[in-house]
Amino acid sequence: MPEPSTAERAPRLGILGGTFDPIHVGHLVTAVNVRHALSLDQVILMVANVPWQKEGQRSITPAADRLAMVEAAVAGVHGLDVGRLEIERGGPSYTADTLRDLTSRHGGAQFFTIVGDDAAAGIHTWERVGEVLELSTMVVVDRPGVRAELPGDIDWIRVEVPHLDVSSTDLRARFADGRPLDFLITEPVLEVIRSRGLYQEIANV
Repeated sequence: MPEPSTAERAPRLGILGGTFDPIHVGHLVTAVNVRHALSLDQVILMVANVPWQKEGQRSITPAADRLAMVEAAVAGVHGLDVGRLEIERGGPSYTADTLRDLTSRHGGAQFFTIVGDDAAAGIHTWERVGEVLELSTMVVVDRPGVRAELPGDIDWIRVEVPHLDVSSTDLRARFADGRPLDFLITEPVLEVIRSRGLYQEIANV
């Protein structure tokens, strides 16, 4: 029997949530590789409004600026889109709420929640994790040759992606000490950062 066409089958949508402060090439490499590996129609990079797990740990760049950076990063990239739901909803950002909203907007779609190994290992600390598991399939990103130890009560899908040792924390430190950002952040994102004067308070410390 022939496989159903994209138009006939339920859309397969990946959700890659994050603070994206700033978004970097590691996020993009993860998104495009998971999309390819799982034959997803689209991966939505969902920008957190208030990331509850990071709130109070450090100053977070305003949501509108982080959204603008993600918009610049995914513009013209086939199969990637920016998610605004958590910012539009306001308040702390919980994946369970986001999946409820997406389910109401995309009836019949299959959702895949994409996380790194650290987030996956701590999934039982998430708010209403049962709803997340009910509404989506969990996807964990593995580094080549490394399989993270994960809670065994969840049916994980593992996707191995190229390991780029890039972190938003390191990038913010580079703003502070003037080290190069070339090839770590895409040029459209750098243009947003420059035009909005982002991370200047870090560079001036």
